[in-house]
Amino acid sequence: MDLLSVIGVILAFGAILGGNALEGGHLESLVNGPALVIVVGGTVGAILLQTPVRDFLHALSLAGSVFHLPKYEIETSIEKIIGWSHVARKEGLLGLEAAAEKEPDRFIRKGMQLLVDGSEPEVIRSTLEVEIDNQEHHDLAAAKVFEGMGGYSPTIGIIGAVMGLIHVMQNLADPSRLGDGIATAFVATIYGVGLANLFLLPFGNKLKSHAITRSQYREMILEGIVSIAEGENPRNIELKLHGYLR
Repeated sequence: MDLLSVIGVILAFGAILGGNALEGGHLESLVNGPALVIVVGGTVGAILLQTPVRDFLHALSLAGSVFHLPKYEIETSIEKIIGWSHVARKEGLLGLEAAAEKEPDRFIRKGMQLLVDGSEPEVIRSTLEVEIDNQEHHDLAAAKVFEGMGGYSPTIGIIGAVMGLIHVMQNLADPSRLGDGIATAFVATIYGVGLANLFLLPFGNKLKSHAITRSQYREMILEGIVSIAEGENPRNIELKLHGYLR
């Protein structure tokens, strides 16, 4: 669990609701069904028009990861790579076949299989780089879905505000109906700006951070496997890979 993300959500809600209470406002004043429908429905509709289905579904699948830090055991992976390099020097690359078959990480297993098959270092590097770049592009496209929603949401909120004011202008002769229109106007703006700046844009930025972290981890794995293929000394490989620690 990413405690900073959880604390951030709680703090954001607490600041807005607490500030509203300090000003003498009531929670009910921030609840408005029509404004919610306008902002959420309009924002989702706009992003669906902009985004390919594949990217939209991927963004939904990654939404929960905002509250979970990606777990990459870098030190453990470095130790495994150093162990593989010792095996390769003693038994040859075919000695890694059993380790490749047992490796749970699909990306590492693919690299190990290329290594066991005797592929040239350049081939291993180019093959794994394609996968790294493709996955990063896919993940960043998902992050852009939330960024796009964060861009549309405030504008949709303004549309909701204008619609509320239109409702007000049409009912100037009936004071009893003015309150609903004014409430929708102001609350829609709050929903639009709040949704964008408290959730959607932070979600997008967090997913971009996760995508970069994954790519860096996989680049380390790539360097380790290629170094084994090139027959580098295990000590040199260890020193190289420790540069990825932070």
